[in-house]
Amino acid sequence: MGCGGAMYTDQLVLTAAHCVNGTGDDTGITATYGVVDLQSGSRVTRQSSYVYSNPGYSTAAGGDWALVKLASPIPGAATLPIATTSAHDSGTFDVMGWGSATEGGPQQRHLLKAQVPFVSDADCRTAYPSMIAANEICAGYPQGGTDTCQGDSGGPMVRRDGSGNWVQVGIVSYGLGCARPGYPGVYAQVSALSTAIAAQAAVLGGTPPGGGRTYENTADYAIPDRGAVSSPVAVSGVAGAAPSALRVDVDIRHTYRGDLVVDLLAPNGVAFRLKNASSSDSADNVIATYTVNAAAVSVATGTWQLRVQDMYASDTGYISNVKLTF
Repeated sequence: MGCGGAMYTDQLVLTAAHCVNGTGDDTGITATYGVVDLQSGSRVTRQSSYVYSNPGYSTAAGGDWALVKLASPIPGAATLPIATTSAHDSGTFDVMGWGSATEGGPQQRHLLKAQVPFVSDADCRTAYPSMIAANEICAGYPQGGTDTCQGDSGGPMVRRDGSGNWVQVGIVSYGLGCARPGYPGVYAQVSALSTAIAAQAAVLGGTPPGGGRTYENTADYAIPDRGAVSSPVAVSGVAGAAPSALRVDVDIRHTYRGDLVVDLLAPNGVAFRLKNASSSDSADNVIATYTVNAAAVSVATGTWQLRVQDMYASDTGYISNVKLTF
């Protein structure tokens, strides 16, 4: 059987560490994307190029997660935001996969899904005394009957956030059998692992994580000669902290871009330097994409600002567009 996974970026698949064979170059994994029927003629497939397996998984620290880098991106892939706080680690979750519909049964051709309720750490430890409460979360019914099963490993456990958007809270990890009474499913707790996942994703590269939700300001803001101006971007409906790799697309028109210092200001006032001034850079315009790798120090919702300072006299311009991707 294969494993499940979720698109963390358009080129990185988040799955379980026990689904892969360690860290390193690996071209032996085939990822199937974009269909419910695994045999559909419209399925999209990619071979892997590299795998990163959490080195702590085989130790007492646990953390059953891995990232599979695909040989090439899947353009327009629907990515799944991950939980960065424990705010969503309760309630009722949705689970899905192509694994067995019954314990010991065959892998499914068509995607199946189900709902399972949160199980407290104390109750989960009754079934699994070695369960790692720091980074594992459990879900299932006391009477059993509904669960993930063999072949679902690595797939996402999700729920909606306060704005109705899907967020991944778990990765299918292990359980005794499938849907047995008194034995819930155990999942890697994404909120406890999100910082490490984001850091490694930044190393592997690819489009920054998020659900493809963009916020932008297309109004023009004149940059005063030897002055400063900001273009505000209002972000709403994104729960919790900003992603650890926030994508920032800027279009700044200026006749001497070396004059410019460009910063992104978070809602809490923290500034992230995108570009420094350079007296030797006489080219026109700043049309670029930046990744802010420390954005998680701020909440996502609020007003972000692209601030542009003109450090030298004579040349002028304006901010044409700024776009943030979460």
